[in-house]
Amino acid sequence: MSEFPEEARPAETYAEVEDALLSRWPESRLVPTLDRIELFTELLGEPQRSYPVVQLTGTNGKTSTARMIETLLRGLGLRTGRFTSPHLESMTERIVVDGEPLSDEDFVRAFNDVAPYTHLVDADSDHPLSFFETVVGMAYAAFADAPVDAAVVEVGMGGTWDATNVADAAVAVLTPIAVDHAQYLGETAAEIAREKVGIIKPGATVVTAVQDADVATQIVQRCAEVGATVAREGLEFGVRSRVPAVGGQLVSLQGLRATYDEIFIPLYGAHQAQNAALALAAVEAFVGGDDPLDAEVVQQAFAEVTSPGRLEIVRRSPTIVLDAAHNPHGATALVEALEDSFTFSPLVGVVGVMADKDYEGLLATLEPVLAHVVCTRNSTDRAMPAEALAEVARGIFGQDRVSVAPHLVDAIDQASTLAEAGGVFGEGLGSGGVLVTGSVVTVGEARALILRGQGS
Repeated sequence: MSEFPEEARPAETYAEVEDALLSRWPESRLVPTLDRIELFTELLGEPQRSYPVVQLTGTNGKTSTARMIETLLRGLGLRTGRFTSPHLESMTERIVVDGEPLSDEDFVRAFNDVAPYTHLVDADSDHPLSFFETVVGMAYAAFADAPVDAAVVEVGMGGTWDATNVADAAVAVLTPIAVDHAQYLGETAAEIAREKVGIIKPGATVVTAVQDADVATQIVQRCAEVGATVAREGLEFGVRSRVPAVGGQLVSLQGLRATYDEIFIPLYGAHQAQNAALALAAVEAFVGGDDPLDAEVVQQAFAEVTSPGRLEIVRRSPTIVLDAAHNPHGATALVEALEDSFTFSPLVGVVGVMADKDYEGLLATLEPVLAHVVCTRNSTDRAMPAEALAEVARGIFGQDRVSVAPHLVDAIDQASTLAEAGGVFGEGLGSGGVLVTGSVVTVGEARALILRGQGS
């Protein structure tokens, strides 16, 4: 007879953990309660209380900003944990200690450490723990076990009812807030902001990007309610200047306590400079005191920042760029960055979206910079069928500028051929590029296909 009941037997491989997690409620299922995650973390010994937390919410830019904050904190000599979602290729990317994702073995160990408690919560609740709640518990416990000096935590969706919100962040970071996940969070930016400002806790310092007036009102009201201090981009901190450069951009940032000049960021687009300003202010707020950060540490940390799947070049001849934009707001930043830093002629898009997103708005935003679009889909059940997406695209691009390739690998091959044959579009040969976008999952699957093909 087995030592463990079937459901409590420890997992031995990453694949077993992946199967166990995916058998739970899906990540996109948002229920307005923290009851299950609160019970879960209570059984785990409240690990999220054992280290200070920087928490991020917003519509776009959270992961890039989180990675910048983490890199800066590590540059200051702190041991960090970082939790972000969704992942590009492996679930292990979500839980990062000291700048490195958990290995498959450590991910299995983190799961086995919390698995017995998941069954207790399941038995005591109307609904079992979700995929996301379980991974949040794994992350918080792994950070306590490390132990870390600081945790940088990105919300999954929203704020108030997000499972990560059982932590009380010392610093709350709000990236730009726009309409996304409308079916879960609200139809207007103000409604969505009301949900997101729930991460602002009593006595916290809030670092916010420039926001629309109605969103800014929600932030100020929440800060007043709970006695939080707010620092605003464009007032207390911000980007003083930026110049596109080979491999990224050179910026000057105004922090909360000093100006930091000649900072090279190996990422493209004005939005990444703004993310850098947010990250810098967040770290200054976290460290506290009146002294500025060491300028050399700031320069070195930003020079080391990476953000996979965010205007990431993964192949040359033709150049293939990946970007995880999945809503009109993200697509706008993408288009501006393309015009700012690249000179593709033609640029061919490979687009695969989730059916519950504003795909029409995303396509319309991309239309001015794409000579042609190849509509495809990723492997998830939420993905919009390629032909259905193409039907929408034809209404925006016209019949002749739209192709369909239901399999992502075929879509990339087709787009590469079109990009190299620039004469088809009246463009010169050899100057074309391919942009893969529309969803984090689409970009992650494309990244795996392309880099695997290069032997990485």
